[in-house]
Amino acid sequence: MNLQLTHVKSNRSGLILLLFFLLIGISVFTRLLLAVKVSAQVDFSFMNDLEIAFIGLLYDFVNAIYFAMPLVLYLWLVPQRVYARPGHVYVLYGWFFVLTYILLFNGVAEWLFWDEFNARFNFIAVDYLVYTTEVIGNINQSYPMGWIMAGTIVATTAIVLLFKSWIECSQGQYVPFKKRALYFALYTAVFSMSLLTVTTKLHHFSKNAFVNELAGNGMYELFAAYRHNELDYDRFYACMDTDEAFRIVRKDLKTPEAQFLSSDPHSIVRAIRNAGPEKKWNVVLVSVESFSADFMGKFGNKDGVTPFLDSLAGHSLLFTNLYATGTRTVRGLEALSLCVPPTPGQSVVRRPNNEALFSLGHVFNEKGYTSQFIYGGYSYFDNMGYFFGNNGYNVIDRSALKGEEIDYENIWGVADENLFTLALRKIDAQGPGKKVFSHIMTTSNHRPYTYPEGRIDIPSHTSRNGAVKYTDYAIGKFIREASRKPWFNNTVFVIVADHCASSAGKTELPVDKYHIPMLIYSPGNIMPGTMDRLMSQIDIGPTLLGLLNFSYTSNFFGYDMYQLEPGRERAFISTYQNLGYIHDGRLVILSPQAKVETFRLTPDNESIPTTGDHKHVREAIAWYQAASDSFTDGHMKANARNPLP
Repeated sequence: MNLQLTHVKSNRSGLILLLFFLLIGISVFTRLLLAVKVSAQVDFSFMNDLEIAFIGLLYDFVNAIYFAMPLVLYLWLVPQRVYARPGHVYVLYGWFFVLTYILLFNGVAEWLFWDEFNARFNFIAVDYLVYTTEVIGNINQSYPMGWIMAGTIVATTAIVLLFKSWIECSQGQYVPFKKRALYFALYTAVFSMSLLTVTTKLHHFSKNAFVNELAGNGMYELFAAYRHNELDYDRFYACMDTDEAFRIVRKDLKTPEAQFLSSDPHSIVRAIRNAGPEKKWNVVLVSVESFSADFMGKFGNKDGVTPFLDSLAGHSLLFTNLYATGTRTVRGLEALSLCVPPTPGQSVVRRPNNEALFSLGHVFNEKGYTSQFIYGGYSYFDNMGYFFGNNGYNVIDRSALKGEEIDYENIWGVADENLFTLALRKIDAQGPGKKVFSHIMTTSNHRPYTYPEGRIDIPSHTSRNGAVKYTDYAIGKFIREASRKPWFNNTVFVIVADHCASSAGKTELPVDKYHIPMLIYSPGNIMPGTMDRLMSQIDIGPTLLGLLNFSYTSNFFGYDMYQLEPGRERAFISTYQNLGYIHDGRLVILSPQAKVETFRLTPDNESIPTTGDHKHVREAIAWYQAASDSFTDGHMKANARNPLP
């Protein structure tokens, strides 16, 4: 046995073995420390101990397979003449110093994370990686990070010195490239098999949450959380009885034109009956990247960056009190297509099991329309193509443009004017008498703020204002070109933001950083005017369908604002973790660890902390809990309701 170990240690494979040994050893040690930490909350029976040990070791081993892949790749590719040089041992020292430091620091981070959330890494940790500035500042204020990092460096140095001879020994034997290639192919096969077969479900075997968490592996859970993009509402947020939550939501969703169809207390399926003939107009919905309300002169901007939209507002139905549900494009697309409140973690657009959901596209398809999602970038980004393609839309992206049709492009997509040229072509292609619903997603109002020169008076690549003014120019050009089309007089144009340009503010959820504009323009069809009532982005779909006088079976959480009695307006705003509910001049924020905060909103949307407010807290919990349960339990699926005849 010793001879076999010595043989393995004397070639490159020995370094992989050493890394596995270190990772599994540190993971087991971390698990033991966490077990001691929660010993008062866990009944450590023999079976519990056995399951924690064996399942935990499985996750440790699988995580080692993933973690070692960069080193495996390096050891396969580095030539023998380089590997065998005496000086190359310092490169190997460097590899092991970095990898060991990551493992030790991860162990410390797991302890600190558990100290706050009583759990392994989850989507909260992923969210922390998104908001690094705020999180690093908080960690530095909460823990002696200088000492922790210094201690980790000392421990890392000690471990590398301890295994110094093992590292040096790996240079002792020649391994030909073909043999290394065979080893790499076998390793890749095991890597792929693990990726396809091992999931986080294996360690959810106990009714005790601490037992399940101990059987996991923090680093594995971190990457699994990133892949699955969700946070368990029932576990981390304030909850109520599920039946009561749906009772509150069903009561709130009751409007004059809606009738509930299902006796299932967890169903919100309603028959929407609008009197009079349906108006089968084409619908073109333009969601504008990062378009805050305060970019428009109509909302007080003095920079003059939206001359066309300010002019168009006077001929449109203008919504002045509308709020985006989140801070990212995929959250806005979720609200616009599914009409559902935001749920913890990532948008549904990026989650698994997001196919065959009831969407705005489904309603239009049932009315004989062709539904399109037209995007200026590549639709694989943020899973947009998969989501829309599996939820009732035909997906069209920049790949449909020929080279000569593109005036300018950057990493995010083509110039907005080229996107609109593509949209005109695709709408024209439907032919006379064919109805179309086109959802167009722009990209130009995005860092690095570049666009074709000569279109506006602000040079490209200089400021956000330039990108906003270029997008305004492109929308104006689009509307003017559309006005010369035979289908223009029977078309409704909806122009709305996906989210604001910035979500940073003095508070966790600064309400003014979610304020977005919407214009509905259809000369001769939609009377110009102003809607000043509080409105959520999830209400846009039902309100639009109401303006078309459509009768349909709805599974939306949104309202038709023209059917809603005054005083019942509400809005939802969120980050990945914090869930805000606005109603009647009050703001409720739900956060992990079942934290609930209440605020009074001033006329300028400043948040003043308050206490109590039991009524609004219950409403907030009900809406978010019901939305989360509906997605998890499959009640958002299109087949959860039947279309009206």
